[in-house]
Order: sequence, then structure tokens, then C-alpha cells
Amino acid sequence: MFKLWIRILAFSLLMMKMAMGQDKEKVVSLPEVKVKAATEVNQRLYEAFRKSFPEAEDLAWYKYDKDYLAKFIVKDMSHNALYRQKGSMVYDISYGYEHNLPDETKALVDRNYDDYKIIRTINIKAGSRNIWVIKLEGMKKYITVRIEDQEIDEVESLIKA
Repeated sequence: MFKLWIRILAFSLLMMKMAMGQDKEKVVSLPEVKVKAATEVNQRLYEAFRKSFPEAEDLAWYKYDKDYLAKFIVKDMSHNALYRQKGSMVYDISYGYEHNLPDETKALVDRNYDDYKIIRTINIKAGSRNIWVIKLEGMKKYITVRIEDQEIDEVESLIKA
């Protein structure tokens, strides 16, 4: 189970890095992930979290270096949110499906990839940025697109075997 959480976090960090416009020519090594066992958090941090996510369920906290990683579910989306000790949120990464997309984002995908089915969505919120990474499946390929400020970029294309 612990290895699964490590893999999920590593994938999340990779997706966030990719979503923030990484140069395709440049190879970036991600830092080693050091997530420790479930932990308790201070009241200030907990209150900041509850203010941002009042509907959160199945909450678990993990110490990550000097920060705290909250893993939880809101409605049917799984979230990983990183917080500083004093309660400021660094980022929130949520995992969902087509029905979790905002209408205008779904419409943008449908206009550009009408022959593809949305199979998975990832929403990354960091500071004032709101990025969607969307996995699509077509008859012959899988495509990953990145959407920020209603601009769509194709970041990956894999031909089906």
C-alpha cells in the first residue's frame, strides 16, 4: 500500500511538472519522494485545510520533508494537496473523469478531439494557475492534452498496439 502511495505521488509530481510547460528537449530528474507514515497536523493547518475543502472525506495526513501532504476525496475526485506548516497550500492535484470537467473545458476538448473519448482527468491548482491534464482514447491512439487559460496543447500521443 505504501509503495502505491509513493507511485501515485511520483506520478502526480511528474504530471504537475509536465503541465507547467516543461521543455521537451530537457530531461528533468524528480527529487526523491520522502513520504512518512500518517501523521497529525497542527490546528492552524487543519483549519486552513477545512476552509479550502469543507466536504473532504477519508482524510489522511503525511509528513513530506517540512510540509504536509493531505490525501482525501471530495465527491468522487481523489485529491493530493501539499500544505506548508503554517497552513498555506502549495498545490492541489485531483484525479477524476469526464464528468468532473468544467463545461467550457469539456467543450474545448470536444471541439478539438471529437473522435476521442475522455478516459481520465487530472486537475492541478498551484497559486493562481488552474491546469487540466486530460487523457483521451481514439480508435488508433491515446492522446494527452494540457489545458490552461482555455488554451489546449497536445503533450503526448501514443499509437495503440
